[in-house]
Amino acid sequence: MDIIDRGDAVCIAGAGPAGLVMARALQHNGLAWDQFDPNPDVGGLWDIKHEGTAIYESAHFISSRSLSGFADFPMPKQFADYPKHSEIRKYLRDFARAYGLREKIQFSTSIVKLTKTDRERWQVHLSNGQCREYKAIVCATGSQWQANMPDLKGTFDGEIRHSQTYKHMRELDGKRVLVIGAGNSGCDIACDAGSIGKQAFLSMRRGYHIVPKHVFGMPADVFADNGPNLPIWMMRPLFTFLLHLLNGNLQRLGIEKPDHKLFETHPILNTQLVHSLQHGDVKIKPDVERLDGKYVVFKDGSREEIDLILCATGYNQCVDFAGDLFSYQGGRPELFIQAASREHKNLFGISYIETNAGAYKRFDYMAGLVANYLKDQEETPERAAKMEAIIQTEKPDLTGGIRFQETGRHAGYCDAKSHSKYVAKLYKRLGWTLPQDISFKQVTSAAEEADSFKKETSAA
Repeated sequence: MDIIDRGDAVCIAGAGPAGLVMARALQHNGLAWDQFDPNPDVGGLWDIKHEGTAIYESAHFISSRSLSGFADFPMPKQFADYPKHSEIRKYLRDFARAYGLREKIQFSTSIVKLTKTDRERWQVHLSNGQCREYKAIVCATGSQWQANMPDLKGTFDGEIRHSQTYKHMRELDGKRVLVIGAGNSGCDIACDAGSIGKQAFLSMRRGYHIVPKHVFGMPADVFADNGPNLPIWMMRPLFTFLLHLLNGNLQRLGIEKPDHKLFETHPILNTQLVHSLQHGDVKIKPDVERLDGKYVVFKDGSREEIDLILCATGYNQCVDFAGDLFSYQGGRPELFIQAASREHKNLFGISYIETNAGAYKRFDYMAGLVANYLKDQEETPERAAKMEAIIQTEKPDLTGGIRFQETGRHAGYCDAKSHSKYVAKLYKRLGWTLPQDISFKQVTSAAEEADSFKKETSAA
């Protein structure tokens, strides 16, 4: 097979949000790159027409528009507080167009295999039969493509499928629906079922803290971001009291008392679920014990007749084309600050971070870090060697003092502020400039939006 040698160019796998911001960072630093995506257009997960996407018609962002945009490219103010998936798709396409990124992307082309040469270079085998060799590869394929199905005991006469296959509430019309898993998608889909199905049940293996999407009229993350910067031991009781004030006692609606403290699991932002529970449209059930013909038996001994089971039970994040090049923790690549492999030089992954706030700002930081490091390898090797030593030796605590639950979902989980703070310090230590002054731009946007909400509330 002929190998196309791309010299010092970088390969980007994926043209979703992480892949696009990685391309912009390379462009900003004057580095060459090629980019491949199996879909026919940019957007990755956020284009509902892309094969295998987990997006459904009622899906919205769970972080607000003012805290979710890329540096120097805020989401438009005419977007909803929590943008719909079609708005996110438009935003990503506008971003790609604004920076001239589309022309560099080879669409409808997958990476089928990645191999490392004895010269520490990367050979990328493509679905079109080509093999190209690069200095570095950035895996930005996203985290919600490989469905994680639960191991359910017994046999079931109805239909069982993962929520990844769910697209529209019409699929639930007149059916007795059980949604397994109370993450943000599971809660959304249960509410869809409650509005159109014959009966809707949501199976929760534990109790959770439910955060409303708006607090005193403003998006919850804007409210939190503009509050005092308190340590976790002070912030937790204040927010716990606030949630109780806003939601009341959720145990009266069937949700078990949480077995963990606030902030120790991935946040569930859903105002509609509380509404659906209050009106009896959705009923909470405990974990599933077994399947029994047309019935589902739960661990409290109750049983319900069910037509359709939708498993909103998460995703594995294995980078299938990379073989065993990555090590994994909780089903996701284990990387330095979730950006760089410690085992293999110039193997990166910036779309596999799990955090308690919007991911786009983290993508910006990590993409800039990768691009600066690669540029230094060419122009400032002594600084690149310093960064290499940091990757190999430093294991920063990115928990923010929070003891996250010991589950696969939370293995390697990061507190967003701690992650950003550490990476910002890295930029300073290495003499790099933050991507387009991202920290200033984002905080200013959030502060202005918070002031806007306060003025509107006062006027009302």
